[in-house]
Amino acid sequence: MTQPRTVLVVGGGAAGNAVTILLRRAGLSVDLVEAKDDWNATAGSGITLQGNALRVLRELGVWEQVEASGYAFGSVGITAPDGTVLHVQDDLRTGGDDLPATVGMQRPRLQRILIDAVRASGASVRLGTRAVSLDQDAEGVTVRFTDGTEGRYDLVIAADGLSSATRAAIGITDRPEPTGMAIWRVAAPRPAGVVRTDLAYGGPAYIAGYCPTGEDTIYAYVVEANRDRASIPPESYAEEMRRLASAYGGFWPEITEHITDPAKVNYTWFDRMLVEGSWHRGRVVLVGDAAHCCPPTLAQGAALSLEDALVLAQMLTATGTWDDALFQAYHERRVRRVRPVVEASVQIGRWQLDGVRDADVAGLMGRTMTMLRELP
Repeated sequence: MTQPRTVLVVGGGAAGNAVTILLRRAGLSVDLVEAKDDWNATAGSGITLQGNALRVLRELGVWEQVEASGYAFGSVGITAPDGTVLHVQDDLRTGGDDLPATVGMQRPRLQRILIDAVRASGASVRLGTRAVSLDQDAEGVTVRFTDGTEGRYDLVIAADGLSSATRAAIGITDRPEPTGMAIWRVAAPRPAGVVRTDLAYGGPAYIAGYCPTGEDTIYAYVVEANRDRASIPPESYAEEMRRLASAYGGFWPEITEHITDPAKVNYTWFDRMLVEGSWHRGRVVLVGDAAHCCPPTLAQGAALSLEDALVLAQMLTATGTWDDALFQAYHERRVRRVRPVVEASVQIGRWQLDGVRDADVAGLMGRTMTMLRELP
C-alpha cells in the first residue's frame, strides 16, 4: 500500500490552519507546529471578512459556524467626525451572490472555529514548537524542532506569518516595511444602532471606524501616523486610544466609555510586503503573511491568506509531481492577484495620509474589489 505524502505546516494562523484542513481532506499526512502554546486562540479583537474570504471558509466546511458567530452586513457608511452620515455605499459581494458582502466577527472566535476543524481533520498538532533547521535534498526536507525531535517530510509549508523565520531560513530576504500609519483596536459592546462598518475621516486620526462582530459586540479602531513604540508604554494604551476616540461623535461616545483596560487595546503599525521572487526554495513554500502583507485599508489580509491556502492545496492534490514548475505556477497564479491588492491597499493608505478624499480612492477600491469577485 502506498504511503500518503507527508507535509509539515509551520504556523497555525488562518493560512496554516486552512491548508492543513484541505490537505487532510485529500488524505495527506499533515503535521502542524505552532509556536504559541495557546495556538493564538485568544489574541486579537475583531476581523472583517469580505466575501472572497467567506468563499474559502465555505470550502473549508466552517461557513455555518462563521455565519452563526459573526455579523453579516452589506454596506459601509462614511461619516463626518461628529457622526453625521454623509454617504452609504453598498459593498460588492466578492464571494458571489450567495454569500454576504461582509461578515464581522471576533478574531478569537474565528481562530477557535479553525482550530476545531484542524483537530477534526486528524492532523498531528504540536503547540509551543518551532522548526529550528531544515535540511533539504531532491526528495524532501528533514526538519529539527525545538523539542529535540526530528521529522522527514515531502513538503514544508511556511505559514508562520509576517516575521516568518522559515522564510529567512531558506534565504528569502524580503522583509515587511512600515507604511507610516498605525492602528489602535479594541473590542467593545455593540451600540444598538451599529449595523455596518462606518468610517469617519478627519479629526485627530486619519480614520475612526468600527465593525459589528456579533449581536452584542463590535471592534473599534482609530488610525494615526505611526509613533515610536517605545514612546507609548503598554499601560497607557487605553488612555491613548480613548484620547483619540473622544473627538468623534455619533456612536463613539458610547464606544469610548468601554475603552478602559489597556491590556485589551492593541496597537499595531501598518506594514507592506510582497516577496518579489519565487515563493519557494526546493520543497519549502510560503503561504499567507509569510509571502505578502498589506495595510487593512481593504480588509484583505486574512482573505488573501485563505486564498493562498486553497490554491496551493488544490494544486498539490491535483498532481503527483511536486516540483519547481508546480511551485512556480502557484506563485505566478497568486502574485497576479496579490500584487494589485497590496498596491491598492498601500496607495489608499498614502492618500489617507495626504488627506485625499476624492473619487480616485473610491475608484481604486471599486476596481480592486471587482477583481476579487473572480475565483482566486
